[in-house]
Formats: sequence, C-alpha cells, structure tokens
Amino acid sequence: MLSRFSLRYERICRMIVTIFAVNVAMVAHTLLGAVIVGFFPSIAAAHSTYRLWLLSSDRVWSVRKTWSTFHEFWKGEIRSANEFGWSLSGVWLLLIVDYWMVNWHDIGGTIGIGISGALVVIMVFVGMFTLLSWVLRSNFNESNRWAIKTTLQMVVARPLCSLITAALFMLTVWAWYTWPGILVVFGLSVPAFLSSITVFSYARLPGMDIHGTRFGVATPSNNTED
Repeated sequence: MLSRFSLRYERICRMIVTIFAVNVAMVAHTLLGAVIVGFFPSIAAAHSTYRLWLLSSDRVWSVRKTWSTFHEFWKGEIRSANEFGWSLSGVWLLLIVDYWMVNWHDIGGTIGIGISGALVVIMVFVGMFTLLSWVLRSNFNESNRWAIKTTLQMVVARPLCSLITAALFMLTVWAWYTWPGILVVFGLSVPAFLSSITVFSYARLPGMDIHGTRFGVATPSNNTED
C-alpha cells in the first residue's frame, strides 16, 4: 500500500512539474514571438504537448523533453494558430462590445434585458467552444475551418464534456482569484491541461480517448492551412 501511494505521489509531482514547464514555455515563446505573433501558437502548442503527454506510455517526461516538444509544435503553429486565434478574438471583442452597449446604455426595458440574456447565453457557448476548439485542433491535422465546424458540433453532441470543461475553467478562475500565486506559477497552462484531460476522458475523439486502446505516440505536425 505504501509503495502504491509513493508511486501515485510521484506521478502527481511529475504532472505538476510538466504543467509548470509548459507554462514557462508558453511565456518564453510568447515573448519570442513578440506577444502578437507568439501568444496563440503558444496556446496551440500547449494543447498539442498535453495531447502527446496523455497518449505517452508512462507520462514520465523530463523538463527538457517537455520544452523541446513544445518548441516543435510552436514552430509548426505560427501561421495557423494566429489565423485561428485572432479570428476568435474578433468574435469575443464583438460580443463584449455588444454586451457593454446593451448593459450600459438605455436600450429599452424588457427588450434590453432579453438581448442581454441572449448575449450571456451566446458568450457561454462561445466560451465552451473556445476551450474545446484548441484541444480538437491539436488532435486532428485539419484546417481551421474544419476545426470550427467540428467543434460547434462537439459542444452540442458532447454536453457532459462541454459542461465539465466549463465548470473546471470557472473553478480555475476562482482559484486564480483566491490564490493569485497559482496564476503566476502555472498561468494558462492549467486550463489547457484541464481541457485536454477532460476531452481525453469524456469526448471519445478518435485518437484521443481514454476508453479506447492505447494509441501510438503522435509526432509533431502542422495543421493543414485553409
């Protein structure tokens, strides 16, 4: 029993080190791309790295392996991830501006409340889409257009996966607010990890399914451009 506890404790510690290493890689590569060019490829590379880690036979990775794997994915995502990420940012900007206009300007009683409520529902849906889309992109070597269409279907077709992903993200935000040190040390690596492991456990995606047989280890590859 003691040996089993020691083994599990070691695995948890290695997992924490991997999450930390991915966060350091995200920060470094975001700065390497002068933020504007480097941020979204870092998000994509984090999800691809976690996918590879989840599919590995022992998940015993050194910091060096984590870094080199992340870097290879990052280089292959510079164009595709920026196209996807900045397009998604445009959608979020539009929703936020609309929500601000409705709630801080006189839109007109019941109509304004209805529009505000509809926007909240849309933002929740887009939030789940955002969290799941990066994981789905990492699992399939397809175009961004294909990833958008498939993720929209997945949010509806896999409601348990979508709800758990959203709940874990809200829990992460609460943890960031309660213990800011978690955000400083682990950053956006945490939601990327939680989204990846939720999809791995509940989405039943081909090539990324905990319920299926053990898949072979994937290799870094670029997404097909639109």
